[in-house]
Amino acid sequence: MSRDRPTINDVARLAGVSIKTVSRVFNAEPHVRSATHDRVIEAAQKLDYQPNLSARRLATNRAFVIGMLYENPNSDYVTEMQYGSLEACRLQGYGLLIQPCDVWSPTLVKEIVDLKHRSTVDGFVALQPISDVDGFNRAMLEQGIPCVRVSQRPYEGLPWVSVGDEEAAATMTDYLLGLGHRHIGFIMGHPDHGSSHDRLTGYRSALKNHDIGFDETLVEQGLFDYESGYACAKKLLERDPLPTAIFASNDHMAMGVLTVAHEMGLEVPRQLSVAGFDDTSFARFSWPPLTTVCQPISQVAQVATEVLLAQLQGRSEDVLDRRLSAQIVHRSSTAQPT
Repeated sequence: MSRDRPTINDVARLAGVSIKTVSRVFNAEPHVRSATHDRVIEAAQKLDYQPNLSARRLATNRAFVIGMLYENPNSDYVTEMQYGSLEACRLQGYGLLIQPCDVWSPTLVKEIVDLKHRSTVDGFVALQPISDVDGFNRAMLEQGIPCVRVSQRPYEGLPWVSVGDEEAAATMTDYLLGLGHRHIGFIMGHPDHGSSHDRLTGYRSALKNHDIGFDETLVEQGLFDYESGYACAKKLLERDPLPTAIFASNDHMAMGVLTVAHEMGLEVPRQLSVAGFDDTSFARFSWPPLTTVCQPISQVAQVATEVLLAQLQGRSEDVLDRRLSAQIVHRSSTAQPT
């Protein structure tokens, strides 16, 4: 085996296949058996082999780049998604184009379709809320553009990857109820995101399972950002009696809750427990550190990208949906009510 930079010959030798088979795998040619494909990719990974992207483009007239479509460029969630997708792309010799989009733009669908037709990308991983735009999904199907959606809602004909948000929100609410909280405020996420509605449903179902009636005055509409979390917390903490806990639908909004609590002189968690969702870096470095739901964000993106790459390489499976589980991370922002 060469001591210099690994070659396609080295990969073929380690994988026990021909050079032509390795070339077919990295050129995304169809009809390569999944077991053979995986063996070649594993060998390339062990050798840290990177195929020549320019040569592949010339040989196949493909971009060997996928596009990730998202709305909020300043979100930790999007950053984690990028990491996961990049890992999957790197292992299979693809590039990743990060494409921010304005979900309210009247030319949204045209811009995305044009991106594909200019041969800039071979397909898309679409994040919420773009993945829930009917016109976008319809265009992907009608024009045969490979696309995998990250969404809580299915769209017939398109593969999708989701997280069990409803179950996770119910588990977090169960946890707060188990601590003894009975007046739990809830801050809902952006209404255009399916995950927002799933998290509210989980909160409500946990209350019902504990024979506690749903009180709509304990729910405020947020937008998944710090400012809306702050404004919602202001409203919830003007109530009489005060909620003893507030569960925010993401960590950014939970940071807003912590700020209001500090401004009002409420001790967290002695006088107010606060919980979030996502387990971003904010959750780990806030004061006190935030109890939250840890989503496998990077893994979601990696799975979605792997499904898309399999589709591009003619290895698509019949199963269109993948659902991953989340779990609670217990930190010191929650405790029994006093």
